[in-house]
Order: sequence, then structure tokens, then C-alpha cells
Amino acid sequence: MRYYGFLLLAVFSVKAAIPDFEITTVPAGKYKPFQKQFTQHINVFGVRVFGTAKTPPAKLRHIAVVLAEYLDNDEDGRPDNPVVLAELVKRNAFMAVTENERALERLDHDVFQDAGFHSGQGQFATETNPGGDRFDATLEEVLHLITHEGYANTYPKIFGERTGTELAECLDRARGGYFKRVPRRYPKGAWFTYDDRTCDYGCQCTEYLYWAITSVLGAQKAKHRRENIEHEWRLYNKELVRTRDPHIYKLITDSKYNLPSRLPDGKYRGR
Repeated sequence: MRYYGFLLLAVFSVKAAIPDFEITTVPAGKYKPFQKQFTQHINVFGVRVFGTAKTPPAKLRHIAVVLAEYLDNDEDGRPDNPVVLAELVKRNAFMAVTENERALERLDHDVFQDAGFHSGQGQFATETNPGGDRFDATLEEVLHLITHEGYANTYPKIFGERTGTELAECLDRARGGYFKRVPRRYPKGAWFTYDDRTCDYGCQCTEYLYWAITSVLGAQKAKHRRENIEHEWRLYNKELVRTRDPHIYKLITDSKYNLPSRLPDGKYRGR
């Protein structure tokens, strides 16, 4: 597998052209199943961003830009972790963007899942807030796609979303113990206390990793943001993560994984 991964790395380092964020119609060929529900498309290093006819183009483009910033965090025109990118492309990872939450819920997922597209992440325009006063959900949803489909499958013993991985061990410490299902009450002292009962153990891994990474990058430190998230997450800045959750801090800042070290600002400068 290591040799296979190296070959993929070599292929995608050549083919991953710098994105221009041009909005096109949905391509034919293997992407034809998306044409029934989506009319807009952007290619970001081989990862696709699809938008419905009612998705505002500016917000679709913003999502694509943040995706590029996460993948090419130093913005030198080359993805920082080509092996993770290769995994995303191999799995046909994509973002599915609608105009609002109701439209997202009404998408017929069977249309593209029956065609073999299972690695998608949904987002809607009304939660997409580039440069606004409200939190921009793009920072969360795009990162979910990258970690869940990319990192978890590239490094299954490290970032795998199941018991026994390094990420899962960090999760259990943050929640005050191992919980297969969301407990009625988390132990005193837990700093990650997500209570959505539809979020299984793997989902909890995804959410926890998002909180840790974005807190280190500075996305959660504003006072109004801290107040909004304190029921779920307590370590809202880099110093708190470093001192109270040193295991996850060490993992996500380990240079061999090339996770983002700068928060996307919606202005990709790839060159």
C-alpha cells in the first residue's frame, strides 16, 4: 500500500492544477448523476463543489475558496498533503450546496449514491457567511469533508473514527470516558460534551477533531462565539487546547500530517 500511495502522490502532484474557481455547468460523464439536481460546479484540486440553481454563486465560490485554503494552507499552489488529496479524489469527495436547510434535506441522495458517490458533505447558503458578523459554517463543513473522507482513510490508525485510534483515545479523554452512545450527562470536567443523540461514535470523532483544529487556528475565540458553544466545547483557543488537551494538540500540530496551521480567510492566493 505504501508504494501505491506513492504512485497516487506522484500522479496528483502533477494533475492537481491551481483552481481558478470558475463556475461551470456540471460535467457529463461520471458526474452526470448530479445534473438532475445541481446546475453549478467548481473543481478544487479534483474535489468537486456542486451547487443547485438557487445557490448564490458568490457563496458557492466562497466554499470552494475555503476548500482550497484548507488543502493548500500555505497557498503555494500545491496541496500540503498530496496523499490526503489523493484519497479525497479517489473517493470522489464532493460538497453539495443548496440555498437553505430545507432544500438540503429534500435532496434525493439516492440519485448520486446509487451511482457510487458516497463521500459528500452538505452545506446550505444561509449558514455560509463570508466576512459577516455571524460564524461561517464553511469553516466546519469543509473541514468535516477533509478529515472524515481524507484523513480518517489515509491514516486509519491515527485519525480513524472508531475506538482504538489515536483520535478516539483523545476523544474519550475529552468526554470524560468512553461512551458508545451519547450519555444522559457527561462527567464533571469533560470539555467536549456534544449531546446530539443522532451523532454516533464516529460522528463524535469528526466533531471533536473540528473543534480542536479550529480552536487552535483561532476560529472560536470571539466572546460571542464562546458563549454560543460553551455547552458543547470549552477549549475555545490555542492555549486552552495546548494546556488542557495536550494529546490532541500534539497530534494536530504534528508536521508529518500537514493539517492546516492557518485559518482560511476566503482569499486564496495560490501561485
